[in-house]
Amino acid sequence: MLSELLLTEIGRPNQPTKLPLHRQLYEALRRAILDGKIAAGERLPSSRDLTQDLQLSRNTVVAAINQLTVEGYLVSRIGSGTFVSDNVPRMPAQPQRSAPARHTSLSARGMRLSSTFCATDLEIQPFTPGIADFSAFPVGLWQRLQNKHWRMTYPEMLDYSSSGGYAPLRRAVADYLRVIRSVPLELEQVIITSGTQESLVLCAQLLANHNDAVWLEDPAYWGAVKAFMATGLSLHAVPVDEHGIAPEPADDTTPPKLIYVTPSHQYPTGAVMTLARRQQLLTLARQHQAWILEDDYDSEFRFSGPPIASLAGLDTDQRVIYLGSFSKVLYPGLKLGYMVVPKGLAAPFKRAHYDLNRPGQMPLQAALAEFIEMGHFASALRRARQSYAQRRASLLAALQPCLGPLARITGAEQGLHLCLRLPDTLDDKALARRIAKLGLTVRPLSSYCIEQTRLRGLIIGYGYAPLAEIEHFGPLLAQTITSALSCSSTTK
Repeated sequence: MLSELLLTEIGRPNQPTKLPLHRQLYEALRRAILDGKIAAGERLPSSRDLTQDLQLSRNTVVAAINQLTVEGYLVSRIGSGTFVSDNVPRMPAQPQRSAPARHTSLSARGMRLSSTFCATDLEIQPFTPGIADFSAFPVGLWQRLQNKHWRMTYPEMLDYSSSGGYAPLRRAVADYLRVIRSVPLELEQVIITSGTQESLVLCAQLLANHNDAVWLEDPAYWGAVKAFMATGLSLHAVPVDEHGIAPEPADDTTPPKLIYVTPSHQYPTGAVMTLARRQQLLTLARQHQAWILEDDYDSEFRFSGPPIASLAGLDTDQRVIYLGSFSKVLYPGLKLGYMVVPKGLAAPFKRAHYDLNRPGQMPLQAALAEFIEMGHFASALRRARQSYAQRRASLLAALQPCLGPLARITGAEQGLHLCLRLPDTLDDKALARRIAKLGLTVRPLSSYCIEQTRLRGLIIGYGYAPLAEIEHFGPLLAQTITSALSCSSTTK
């Protein structure tokens, strides 16, 4: 049956799930035609029948069929239906291979970077984790500010920046962090970067040598893993528990040069590092003469309980480097972040940043500085908090029916995602693929793991999903999870 064939093709594990559903259906139909699985001249079921059989929207089905018709794979005959064209060439049969083809042009490091923790299956769909809603961003105001600074631009603003960034923006960041995140700092310690990824790479390049060990949380933020892999560091995974990263005495046998953590809201589990654990980590850094990289990626969005103080605010030995970004509050493509380095590192970091990255975008930085100074950043943050709080509450309510002894939520007090923990016998990757067929994107917890093998769960974002979509798709998501839990418990 054609519908069963198409469902199988769409659900193949190696398919690029980042594609929209209409494109996935288009690719499945096109592949079936080229492979000869649908014969030339064969009549396709009506779009209404395909809609019902595939459980997709009619717009999705019609869009795929229309595209194939335009490209000549299908022919529409008025009053008769839609048929496979007689002129479509068939793909030659591929020889059997005993092993997958290797990308021999890549280095060993390139192979690892291109095949480990890949984010190519992330897309802007309901429940995608790590994506903020930028639809409400005041584009008109932002354009006016940028145009203003372009008109006022003088030559220095068009050159590279060797000072660590536009001074008024660095000052605004410093004022914000002193008050909101209790970070003790002076203006000279703030360096503007193109985002957290660049900050991590710069830290790895300047503070560690090739093959030095970096301790990472396990499960870990994939972007940090890639940054350290790319700079030739040796990854040492340290498990995360309900209180954050949990080093054991055995970990000391691999002394770290860098320790990367997300203490205020561990990504992806959402664990909050306790004061005792923070003090332990600072002590370990002092003992090993290591640097702690504190990624404070979503501290602006805390919905219950008091704000969590930064790790940098407890640091008396100048061992913590604080990393932040504007992407979650404003929009991802802004590509502006910041780092706060100890005073002794400020000058060499600025020099190396200039030589390695040739930083610029001064008019953009000037527009952002004015955006903050005029109070628009605070207003955008306030609106975002209110909106995300509503979405979070709606998602939590929608997921209630699937919670119980087999499923629990962690990390919902802060940020733009939550972690649904599942039994270690459940295949969370298969469940994520099943959910993808509904046009929703979640991430399996196991895909964030470096060495841990028994963690299972789903990382569910509510940042990009509008409230109406959460209310609509949330119960469907809960129903799918409940069904998977039921199947898992009966097959034990």
